[in-house]
Amino acid sequence: MTTVLPAVASTAAPLALGPQWLQPEYIITSMGAFALIGLCLIVFVECGAFAFFLPGDSLLFVAGMFTAAGAIQVGDWPAPIWLVCLLLTISALLGNVCGYAIGWRVGPALFNRPDSRFLKKEHVDKTHEFFERHGARAIVLARFVPIVRTLITAMAGVGRMDPKKYFTYSVIGGIAWATGLTVLGYFLGNIAFIKNNIEAILVGIVLLSVLPIIVEYVRNRREKKAAVAAAAEMDAATEEIPRV
Repeated sequence: MTTVLPAVASTAAPLALGPQWLQPEYIITSMGAFALIGLCLIVFVECGAFAFFLPGDSLLFVAGMFTAAGAIQVGDWPAPIWLVCLLLTISALLGNVCGYAIGWRVGPALFNRPDSRFLKKEHVDKTHEFFERHGARAIVLARFVPIVRTLITAMAGVGRMDPKKYFTYSVIGGIAWATGLTVLGYFLGNIAFIKNNIEAILVGIVLLSVLPIIVEYVRNRREKKAAVAAAAEMDAATEEIPRV
């Protein structure tokens, strides 16, 4: 069996984010003929086992580049893009299931410990309230935010987010993230400008993903300030009413 991974790796600009063993091209190249299996395991671990240090976004993008070049193989044949996307998306969803189960089973026991100074039941209640209000958007958007996508799955379990809602939006987010970034790499990765500016493009993707969360936070802050101001005005008006 012949692999063309090293040749593909040499054609793209190297990613200098973190140590070499965390660079997407190095990871895929080092796995050789088992690249597709390794990619699925990495995506699963990052989404469900708190491995927040793994390069999820950039790894998917570069996986798309390697797929376009025929460098990710199934047996002696280049893996088609639909198969790569399908397996990576399933891995992401299974990771979410695992993370949710961990949070559901282990989280409350930790937070209910009477001798704990930091892990309190009120934190679970606040988490539950957060997911009741913002859970759908949080699950989808968190896919594109490093570290957050790793932790939010367990927190959804800890907060007892409705399982049906959680898994529905996990599917939406998983397809948008795993399939979307891989397809972007497949079609855009060999464009010279994109190939030479992968780091900046991936950072831009993260910033665009975080933007709706920032907008929502600012909007909630303004609503709270407006509510406090309205309550203060009402109290002032009540005090001015002459008593009979």
